[in-house]
Amino acid sequence: MKNVLVVGSGAREVAICRKISISSIKNTLFCVSPTKNPQIENLCSNYLVCSLDEIKKICRYAVNKKIDLVIVGPENPLAGGIVNDLESFGISCLGPKKEVAMIETSKAFARNIIEDCAPEKNPIRQEFSSLLGVKDFINKLGDEYVIKYDGLMGGKGVKISGEHLDSVASGLEYADSIIRNGGSFLIEEKLVGEEFSLMSFVDGKTCCHMPLVQDHKRAFEGDLGPNTGGMGTYSFADHSLPFLKDSDVAEAQRTNELVVKQLFKKTGVPFVGILYGGFMLTKNGVKVIEYNARFGDPEAMNVLSIMTSDFLELCECIVNGELNKNSVEFEKLSTVCKYAVPKGYPNKPLKDFVVDCDAKNVNIYLASVKLVEDKIVACGSRTVAVIGKNKNIFDSESDAENLVSTIKGQLFHRKDIGTEKLILRRVARMKRILK
Repeated sequence: MKNVLVVGSGAREVAICRKISISSIKNTLFCVSPTKNPQIENLCSNYLVCSLDEIKKICRYAVNKKIDLVIVGPENPLAGGIVNDLESFGISCLGPKKEVAMIETSKAFARNIIEDCAPEKNPIRQEFSSLLGVKDFINKLGDEYVIKYDGLMGGKGVKISGEHLDSVASGLEYADSIIRNGGSFLIEEKLVGEEFSLMSFVDGKTCCHMPLVQDHKRAFEGDLGPNTGGMGTYSFADHSLPFLKDSDVAEAQRTNELVVKQLFKKTGVPFVGILYGGFMLTKNGVKVIEYNARFGDPEAMNVLSIMTSDFLELCECIVNGELNKNSVEFEKLSTVCKYAVPKGYPNKPLKDFVVDCDAKNVNIYLASVKLVEDKIVACGSRTVAVIGKNKNIFDSESDAENLVSTIKGQLFHRKDIGTEKLILRRVARMKRILK
């Protein structure tokens, strides 16, 4: 019997818990998070409610419950060194130690790792901790630039010229706000192309790659509005994307593999867990946008919903350093994930309203919610995700759209994610860029 602790309570963690619950390995499931997710609670034998910053408390709980394996969902506990502390008690973890989790927690660290192993994947960039030289570097880039806060901001620390920044003055103002708060930042050339995500299971040396996924960060249809944590995602049945060639996919896979090797070379600490590469296909080839050190959300729902391998067996292979290229298999199905989010999200989201949905439906994933008097109540962030799966991507979209439309509450979602119109527009845009 394996005692498994999942850290986190969002839709991503629902997907993880469900995979563990159907494992052929007999297990008892535990969870720790700031609020109880009703779907996770139904799968758990015990649930600790506490802040994920309380790492010592989580460690004591893991020791007391005789936990064999901890799976860390979100990034903040990884940054705080939860894996380091748990492993000091002899508890195995699916998640990297803080020394290599810096691939996500520090944009500058990530760029320097890439520079050492795949420099052609980096954009032109410069690091800053003051305003000295900022205006000159922006002018050098011809106003086509991106400012990235060097730390964790839930996907909202990136500001792009022409989108979030309408002038050099507004760029300088954002940079100054970071400095006044004691931070540092990078300025990078603005890359133009189509983004895609490649997540890989990593045991410290071997990478097993997952199907490619495309995320939709903008809040509103037509890729308009502010950036979010992700409004939805899709993947194709061939595990690639329609604007990519096989050589592009191989480049991204090779880059993840090189980064894993370079992280160990740089730190002496093996990366164990999920490495998430955010890439962009540009006219100058595949470039790295960013790296994350855990499952993406919503991407976890896309890949885990079509994984045919035993997830807990796979976790055992990872933490024991026994991965091989055949350790994981996925169905040849397309997927479309759509998030229902509170009205006003992401800047002024409503909260504390009742959400009406079928929580027993395995294609529905509760996220930022809590249970109040047996009613599901929204907490103010992304609320409920749904998945559609089918051989044909547009049938998957139709399934997801029909399901998300059954969810009632003060919510909205992007109806265009996974539609033929949006996908063909992105393919056509990529063709124009590559001409």
